[in-house]
Amino acid sequence: MSDLAAPMSRLVDELKRLPGVGAKSAQRMAFHLLGAPKNEADRLANAILDMRSAIQLCERCNNIAEGMLCPFCRDPNRSPKTICVVEQPANISIVERTRQYDGLYHVLHGVLAPLKNIGPEDLKLKNLLERLGQMETEEVIIATSPTTEGQATASYLARLLKPLHVRVSRLGMGIPVGAELEFVDEATMMEAMDGRREL
Repeated sequence: MSDLAAPMSRLVDELKRLPGVGAKSAQRMAFHLLGAPKNEADRLANAILDMRSAIQLCERCNNIAEGMLCPFCRDPNRSPKTICVVEQPANISIVERTRQYDGLYHVLHGVLAPLKNIGPEDLKLKNLLERLGQMETEEVIIATSPTTEGQATASYLARLLKPLHVRVSRLGMGIPVGAELEFVDEATMMEAMDGRREL
């Protein structure tokens, strides 16, 4: 039996479902909301409801959008010559923070994971192939994570896209900036050696 009133206990249970939120953090948030002015709690609730009703997937690249196209697909200054393929919409902001990329994106909404029964048919690939047939894309940059599933997805995409006569590249992986070589593991060092470039 919970020592909290039923509505508070329900809120704590829902907050615990959020990524990175444990029982103590959820309880702290719930008590904060209880003690906050009612309009603050209402603003949070309304923001969640508005986001759920207004956000949809971009029909071109599967990024989140407030309308048919996301801001990147609507932007005439973005180069259609490159498409950067990412796992999730959140990955786009990481690429954008570099201020080095001015191309378009494609969001897969997952990676191949046979142990979880996630195959190619579960990824959002159809509109990527359609885009490559319609646009003047010269290069597809595969920016999946360097996990086993991310690597498998990158390999699958490379095999799928090469016959379309488009250059397929993979993000360079390896030793992070500021790392000491003595602490780098073998797999990371192998990736760094394979991804080396001329100075």
